[in-house]
Amino acid sequence: MEVIFGINQLKRPFINPVVTLGNFDGVHLGHRRIFAKLQEEAKMIQGEAVVITFEPHPLKVLHPEDSPPLLTAFRKKMVLIEEAGIEKVLCLEFSLAFAGLTPFEFVRDILVEKVKAKKIVVGYNYHFGKGKSGNVEVLKQICKSFGIEVEVMGASTIDQIVVSSSRIRELIQKGNVEKASKLLGRDYSVTGTVVEGKKRGCGLGFPTANLEMADELYPKTGVYAVGVSLRDRRFNGLANVGYNPTFATEDKEQFTLEVHVLNFSENIYGREIQVNFKRRIRDEIRFDSPSQLIAQIRKDIEWAETNVFTPLESSEIHGRNGT
Repeated sequence: MEVIFGINQLKRPFINPVVTLGNFDGVHLGHRRIFAKLQEEAKMIQGEAVVITFEPHPLKVLHPEDSPPLLTAFRKKMVLIEEAGIEKVLCLEFSLAFAGLTPFEFVRDILVEKVKAKKIVVGYNYHFGKGKSGNVEVLKQICKSFGIEVEVMGASTIDQIVVSSSRIRELIQKGNVEKASKLLGRDYSVTGTVVEGKKRGCGLGFPTANLEMADELYPKTGVYAVGVSLRDRRFNGLANVGYNPTFATEDKEQFTLEVHVLNFSENIYGREIQVNFKRRIRDEIRFDSPSQLIAQIRKDIEWAETNVFTPLESSEIHGRNGT
C-alpha cells in the first residue's frame, strides 16, 4: 500500500480516483463496508480506490481537552486499511489553517484541483469544512457543480446496534470487549513492548509480560481472557488491566497491563506483542495473601480454557515470559 503524506507530496495524478474521506478510527465493519464499495466503484471505471484520512485526529487539534482516546494508533490504522484491500492512502495534515477551509474551498482546492476525484463515497454522518459546517447534502451540492458524483453509505448495524467508533469506544471502556469486537469485526487489541516489571508473577508461579503503555484506549480494569500474538505465533493468556490492588501499597496506584501467556516461557524483553481481548472474566480483587491470589489465577485459567479458548488457539511452542 502506498501512503502519501501531504497533498504536496502527490507527485503524480491518481488514475480515475474514487475517493472516501474520514478519520476511520478503529477501521470497524462500517469503514470496511465503505472500503469495499470504494474498490467496487473504482474497478467499474478502471480507476484507483483512494482513502483520504487525517493526522493528527481533528479533535486533538481543535479540542484537545475533549479528544477521545483513539481505538487505533496511526501505524495500526494503516495496517488495517491495507488488510481491507486499499492500495492508496492520502494522509492530510490536520492543522488550524486546514480546519479553516470552508466546505466549498475544501472540495475545490483538495478534491477537485489536487486529487481530481471522479466519484466520492462517504458515510451517512460525514461532516467536513470549517466548524463541521458541511454534511453529505452540502457535499452533494458542491460536487454536483464540479460534475462529481457522491454516493452516501447508510449506517451499518450489528445486533441492532449502529456501528461507530464512539460506540465501540464506549463498550471497551465498560469492559464489554466481546460486543466491541463484533462491531470491529475482529478482537479489540493493543500493542506494546515488553518491559521489565517487578517480577512478582515469577514468584507466584505465573510470570507475566509487562507492556509499555503505547495505545490510547484500554478496557475497563479487570482480568481478561486474551490472545497473544508474537510475530507469526499465537498463544492464549490472561491479562490484568489496572492497578494490582493486592500490591497497591508497593505500586502506588500505577496503571499497568500485565499478561500471563499460557504454555510459554521465552524471554521476550524488548519484543513487541499484540494482546487481543476476548472476554472479561472479573473485576480486580484485593487478596489478603499471595496464596489466595494464586488460587484465583488458577480458577481464572480454568474458566478461560473451558469457556473462551479453543484447541485451535493452543500453541505447542514453549519459552519464558518477560518477567
